Amino acid sequence: MGSQGGDPAKAVDEMYEYGYRKSDYGPDELVTDAHGNPISVTEAMMDAKEAGRAETVTPHLCYYSPRIPGNTGSAIRLCAVTGTILHLVEPLGFNLKDTKLRRAGLDYHDMAHVVLHPDFDDLVDSMPDSRIIAFTAHATKLYTEVDYRPTDILLFGPEPGNIPDPMDVMAGPHVSEQVRLPMRPSLRSLNLTNCASIAIYEAWRQLNFKGGR
Repeated sequence: MGSQGGDPAKAVDEMYEYGYRKSDYGPDELVTDAHGNPISVTEAMMDAKEAGRAETVTPHLCYYSPRIPGNTGSAIRLCAVTGTILHLVEPLGFNLKDTKLRRAGLDYHDMAHVVLHPDFDDLVDSMPDSRIIAFTAHATKLYTEVDYRPTDILLFGPEPGNIPDPMDVMAGPHVSEQVRLPMRPSLRSLNLTNCASIAIYEAWRQLNFKGGR
């Protein structure tokens, strides 16, 4: 790798080209490259126009203004293993370098399935020909009663909290369908990414798990 008797620092730097991990990476970094070295989150993410043109085997997943970093971390991994593109619409309730995201063990392969939008209109403009299917407890139609397409966007609102559901987004004119997951009455809702997982796998099942094994 390096010539004997040369500069030791240069020899060490050359080692990193062969996949050795650097020891001085910042503790707050979220993602790493193929060699385990930290890179910025934005460098790893997809561009909105690129995501709009991408051919996918599952519908796209959208979290509108998510608030809990652990849910988003789990969704990023869900999308990485299913080939789904995850759209996050600001404002977010956390920093993308939050430690709870890091605990999901994410790397740049996972983040390559993520798009960050400054607002909902940016999502709509980037995928104007896609159906938006909103998952909401206010719906009467079940999620299994939809024939899903890879170009669909499955829309989920923010986790329950002090901010009311954004019904202008979840029931706006851009929404083609409103659907719900069945639950026993008088019980709290499922975890957000549990709901998204059920929806993504139902859609992927309908599409014969194309691209999976």
